[in-house]
Amino acid sequence: MPLLNVFANNLLPILLLSGAGFALGKALKLDSRPLGRVIFYILSPVLIFNLLTGSKLAVGNIILMMGYSASVMLIVAGIALGIGRLLHLEPAQLTVVVLTTLFANNGNYGLPLISFAFGPEALAYASIYFVTNSLLLYTVGVLIASLGRLRLKEALLGLLKVPAIYAIILAIIFIRTGWALPVPIQKTVELTAAGAVPAMLILLGLELQKVEWTHNLRALSIPVVCRLLIGPVIGLAMAALFGLNTSARKDGIIEAAMPSAVMTTVLANEFKLDTSLVTAIVFAGTILSPLTLTPLIYFLGR
Repeated sequence: MPLLNVFANNLLPILLLSGAGFALGKALKLDSRPLGRVIFYILSPVLIFNLLTGSKLAVGNIILMMGYSASVMLIVAGIALGIGRLLHLEPAQLTVVVLTTLFANNGNYGLPLISFAFGPEALAYASIYFVTNSLLLYTVGVLIASLGRLRLKEALLGLLKVPAIYAIILAIIFIRTGWALPVPIQKTVELTAAGAVPAMLILLGLELQKVEWTHNLRALSIPVVCRLLIGPVIGLAMAALFGLNTSARKDGIIEAAMPSAVMTTVLANEFKLDTSLVTAIVFAGTILSPLTLTPLIYFLGR
């Protein structure tokens, strides 16, 4: 069956590695927070720098893809915000709903999935989507997560402590000037970046094994539905509006359909949000995602 082949060749390897992290966490009672911090402060920034500096895309295409990515993310999050308000969610729950809808697993799930589905050469546009997600995660995401307990000024100052922002700025400088890293440092960057995605998938499994289910099904269902069902529809519509080419269109729609990002659990831990609700949203979206991503990949690959 075509759909079964799509699932086995593209989604199953990702789920197996996450499952290994899940089993390891259950067996050894591992705390995911140290690995989350390693990813937050080292692996993710290096991966972002490496993807940006290694991209062969024209500046105009990069800007276009970043505009597309940000537009899709903000529109889907805006829909979730509107639904949450209509359902009269409490402010703390609404914060979680917006956070988990805005940010998807574009890196640790989306990048390997697109590589398996469309080949490594397809990662150029997907990496721009991931970088845009990361840029918003470490700016807007930190602000959303921290405003519940910090004043706006304190939250903005807290952004200065996020290393991914400096990685993006440094990458832009290297791109604009044409600088290149010394060979030993470049090899170190490539080695570190190569370990980022597997570490993120293992972290996903570690986070899922400690999921605490929530009775707030309204707050749980909004991000799951928005990410898995509404996301790809918005992604398809915006791809036509932005006039994306075939490769960018495929990458963008798949990235728009990813479940909620595991990094939202890291933000929830860092800023004392409702971690049980966040992990339940990430868990539910990840478990259900093969049901929506498998036919989507089949449709886009035809």
